[in-house]
Amino acid sequence: MANDEACVVNGASAWVFPGQGSQHVGMGQDLCGLRPEAKAIFDEADQALGFCLSSLCFEGPAELLQETTNAQPAILTTSYAWLRVLQDIGLLADTPLFLAGHSLGEFTALVAAGSLSFSDAVKLVRVRGRMMAEAGNGAASGMAAVMGFDALRLDAICRELRYRYPESGIQVANFNSPEQTVISGGMAALEEAMAHAKQQGAKRIVPLPVSAAFHSGIMEEMARAFAKELDKYKIRRASIPVIANVTAKPVQEPDEIRDELVRQFYSPVQWMDSVRYMAASGVESFVEVGSGKVLTGLAKRIVTNAGAVDSESLLSRLTQQVPAS
Repeated sequence: MANDEACVVNGASAWVFPGQGSQHVGMGQDLCGLRPEAKAIFDEADQALGFCLSSLCFEGPAELLQETTNAQPAILTTSYAWLRVLQDIGLLADTPLFLAGHSLGEFTALVAAGSLSFSDAVKLVRVRGRMMAEAGNGAASGMAAVMGFDALRLDAICRELRYRYPESGIQVANFNSPEQTVISGGMAALEEAMAHAKQQGAKRIVPLPVSAAFHSGIMEEMARAFAKELDKYKIRRASIPVIANVTAKPVQEPDEIRDELVRQFYSPVQWMDSVRYMAASGVESFVEVGSGKVLTGLAKRIVTNAGAVDSESLLSRLTQQVPAS
């Protein structure tokens, strides 16, 4: 990794932001105790939302934090607080080549690029979370991670089942890495897809604890409602190219960003191709900005010769290098 000894990431880097699943009770609390700029971000989120999101992040209860409506603004706020801290103490010294975020994390990337204001983004993702949860009402649906199985074969299984179960919206939701693919859709079709994958040699299949079938055809109707909500917010040109989840290509103009955020609702997250695109375009180091290290692990599996580091590890290296007084 560039400047690893100095514990500063710069030059040919990309900053990537985690999505839903990285939430946990206590998220951001230590960071707020360490740096005042982090506390200022949580205070801004509390004011924008009209309730104490910070207390929910710091103290729980876990069941309430896990709800999609709360988890999405909590993750965005924590990730943006991490970004501000890492920038202010000089660990992210230079402008990255690209920004990218996994699903929800794409909104954090757009805040980092100056395309969305933070206060607008945190309000928008709370609405997004509510809409995604509501889309799951009425019909049983879910998601499952499939490990050790060819993504194209899994995609073919889902396409066949969607033909047989047209209301299920079954499809690949996340192309995460060569070893991990997530599928999403109505429960009957989802269970059949899991059974087919298992019979054909999948190493492991894990149903995910989600409230609905995110990034599936079930979300298409709600995406239209989200498009109307999105029209209420100002979107500016991104100052840094943001790699779109839907296309795995850079976007910067407001109109293409709006289109991306609506299509992302019901389209697969092309994370593997996104990381490969950034690496092929000169990125040597991936920095996961936020809570956890899921994207760090995925980057190392997708591009084995690239550097990857999570925020907590980056900060701890700096602490270890500070001589005792």
